[in-house]
Amino acid sequence: MGFKCGIVGLPNVGKSTLFNALTQTAAAQAANYPFCTIEPNVGDVAVPDPRLDSLAAIAGSQQIIPTRITFVDIAGIVRGASKGEGLGNQFLANIREVDAIAHVVRCFEDSDITHVEGKVDPIADIETIETELMLADLDSLEKRVGALEKKARSGDKEAKESLDLVQRCLTLLQDGKPARLVERKIEEEKAFQMLNLLTAKPVLYVCNVEEASAHDGNGFSAKVFERAKQEGAKAVVVSAKIESEIAVLPPEDMKDYLDAVGLDEPGLNRVIRAGYELLQLLTYFTVGPKEARAWTITRGTKAPAAAGVIHTDFEKGFIRAETIAFDDYVACKGEAGARDAGKFRLEGKDYTVADGDVMHFRFNT
Repeated sequence: MGFKCGIVGLPNVGKSTLFNALTQTAAAQAANYPFCTIEPNVGDVAVPDPRLDSLAAIAGSQQIIPTRITFVDIAGIVRGASKGEGLGNQFLANIREVDAIAHVVRCFEDSDITHVEGKVDPIADIETIETELMLADLDSLEKRVGALEKKARSGDKEAKESLDLVQRCLTLLQDGKPARLVERKIEEEKAFQMLNLLTAKPVLYVCNVEEASAHDGNGFSAKVFERAKQEGAKAVVVSAKIESEIAVLPPEDMKDYLDAVGLDEPGLNRVIRAGYELLQLLTYFTVGPKEARAWTITRGTKAPAAAGVIHTDFEKGFIRAETIAFDDYVACKGEAGARDAGKFRLEGKDYTVADGDVMHFRFNT
C-alpha cells in the first residue's frame, strides 16, 4: 500500500494542472474556469526511491516494483460548499475517502488567470476551504449528539465515551479550529477516526508558485509555511507549470531540465516525501532474483503486521523475519555478504520494522 491523497483547493489554483503533472496523464481537464473537474479523477504513481534500484542491481532482480501513491483530484471548493454552493457536498464526501489532504494554494500573481475571490491571498484561501470543512464537520457531529445522549442516559458506557469525544470536537470546531487538534488519549484514537471528520485529515499544503520561485518559494509561500508550522501540518513548494513540463520529458532529458531551472528533483518527490512524513509512513523491501519490491507501512509496525501487507497468510502464520538493514545490504553487496559479516538478523513477533529494512518472512501455512 502507499497512501491515498486528495488534491483540494479553490478553483483555478492549479489543482488539475498539478494532478496531470504528478500522474503524467491528461486525465484531468486543466482549464481557466471554475469546476472544470466534475468527477474526481484518480491516478496512481510510483513512489520514487533510488534505494530500490540499488537493491535490484545487487540482487540481479529481473523486475523492479515500487510502492504507489494514489492522487484524487477533487473539484474546486468555494465559499458555501458545505451548504450546497458550487457543486455541493458531493466533493466533501470525496474528501472523506482519502488518507490525507494535499491542499493546493495559489502563491503566484498572474493577471491572465482568474482568482475566484478576486485577489491572491493564500491564507484567506486556506481559511475559506477550512471553514467549509469545519462547517460540514459541525453539521455531521450535531446530528449525532441526540442519539448519543439518549444512549448515554440509558447507561451505555461506549456511547458516553463517544459523546464526550464528540463534544470536545464540537467545542474546538465552534472555536474555529480543525478537529485534528483535539486533545485525545491513545485509546480514543480508533473512536476518533471512526467519526470520519474532514478536518481530522492530515494536511499537506502545496504552495503553487511561479517558475522563478520553484526552489526557495516566495513571500506568499512563506506565510503558508508559517501557518503549517503552527498547525503541525506540512508544506512544500511546487511550480505546477514546471511539473507539467517535466511530465512530458523523456527520462534522459529530465536532469538537464531540472539543472536549467535550478531544481534537484521533481516536485512529485517532495510531495511524496512530505506526505510520508505527515502520515508517518516508511518503506521496507523484499529482494530476490525475480523482483525487488517496495512496501509501505506505518511507522511502529511490528514484523507480523508488515508481513500481512504482502499477504494475510504471512501475518497469520508468522514465524520470523530474516532482516538486513539497507545500508548493510549495500555495503556487504547482498544477502550472502551480510550473513558473512554478521549483519543478517532473525527477528521475531515483537520486532518493529525500520525504514529500509530488507526482509524475508518465514511463516506456517
